[in-house]
Amino acid sequence: MRRWFTLRIKMKIKSILLTIMTIIATGLNAGAQTPSTTKKILIAYFSHSGNTREIALQIQEVTGGDVFEIVPADPYPTDYNAVVDQAKKELRVDYRPPLKAKVPNMESYDVVFVGSPNWWSTIAPPVMTFLSSYNLTGKTIVPFITHEGSRMGKSVQDVKRLSPGAKVLDGQSFRGHDVKDARDDVRKWVGDMNLLK
Repeated sequence: MRRWFTLRIKMKIKSILLTIMTIIATGLNAGAQTPSTTKKILIAYFSHSGNTREIALQIQEVTGGDVFEIVPADPYPTDYNAVVDQAKKELRVDYRPPLKAKVPNMESYDVVFVGSPNWWSTIAPPVMTFLSSYNLTGKTIVPFITHEGSRMGKSVQDVKRLSPGAKVLDGQSFRGHDVKDARDDVRKWVGDMNLLK
């Protein structure tokens, strides 16, 4: 009887030890799991009329990314003809206007959406300054352009030229007077790229 009792206690102790070891092993495996692969996203944009800002904020709604407004140190004139004249001159001489601020932690972002109005078939000069101010090697750059009929122009080529070492996607254009109703288009476009993981 005593022997049977001792045998039962030994089996119970073995069972308890096995349970404890299983719990410890499970905890160790949980701690060893790979960290989340969610990518860190930045939405940087320059907007003169407000259209590009609207698309940037819609992208932010979908991605949850950080938003950075590209602001020239010296603002463009509000008069349309004056802006046209100034922008044409800047593009002709490849002028890079200084900006008010920089992204303090650009190295932490994996994906950078870059937004600009289409100015004479390319990105606006402040966006050129922005792109040439950072080492974007290894990042995914996603251009988005607002326009009133000229679509992307040669924006993507110029973004590629100013972002050596980055993977530049084809991007998307949005007609300026349709931006308020673009949420479904933005959601589909961002979703189709599968950039969030």
